[in-house]
Amino acid sequence: MPVRTGEGHGSCNGAWHRTMSQPRLSDHAYAAIVEWIKSEGLEVGDRLPSEARLAEMCGVSRAIIREALVRLVSDGITEVRRGAGSFVKGRPSERLSAFMPLAELPVTLGSYEVRFVLETEAARLAAVRRTPEQMAALEAALDGLRTALLSSAPAHVEDRELHRAIADATGNHAFQHAFDALWPDVEKVMQAGVDISRSRSAEVVAVMLHEHEVIVESIRAQDPERAALAMRWHLGEGRRRLMP
Repeated sequence: MPVRTGEGHGSCNGAWHRTMSQPRLSDHAYAAIVEWIKSEGLEVGDRLPSEARLAEMCGVSRAIIREALVRLVSDGITEVRRGAGSFVKGRPSERLSAFMPLAELPVTLGSYEVRFVLETEAARLAAVRRTPEQMAALEAALDGLRTALLSSAPAHVEDRELHRAIADATGNHAFQHAFDALWPDVEKVMQAGVDISRSRSAEVVAVMLHEHEVIVESIRAQDPERAALAMRWHLGEGRRRLMP
């Protein structure tokens, strides 16, 4: 694989100055590194500059760069190879820019970390606690999502209703409140995920729908472990679909 170390015309500085509204330095560095990967045309497998070089390019400390790189690894954008450095693992789809500025990417993708905890446990509890009425609401929400996904209509509202119905089925209003608090970032992810999936093959949308069906089936069967696993798998695959 080619090794590119930032000696060309590109640098993080442009991204750094354009993302000054972000509250955390690691957010600045995260967005700047992603922009640098895109502007320099790095591909999957290409090596990033060293931590010291990235810190110099972005005007931050190496500690901040390390924090940004840890988050980039979590989001599937880079990977660390022991003794060799950091490499590009996935480039965010160009279609993402239609739903969020690059500067918002670290915060928006960061919502997945919260959702892994929140929604996995919500699915587990829903499988144990759901009432017949709540199960009927889940089935109706799944039908609505199926209709939306199999048409050309936006599907993020229907997707939200299903995920929120799962939170409701826990019988704990705190899950609903937490999900609603995340909604501004989740909405962008759901919109982008559907758009990116539709730009590929019909099979991708079918897989997305099947993931939701497995979650609902598990809750219907009152199988908490399967429901939690299905939700975690769905969220992981959803994040992966944001990459080309």
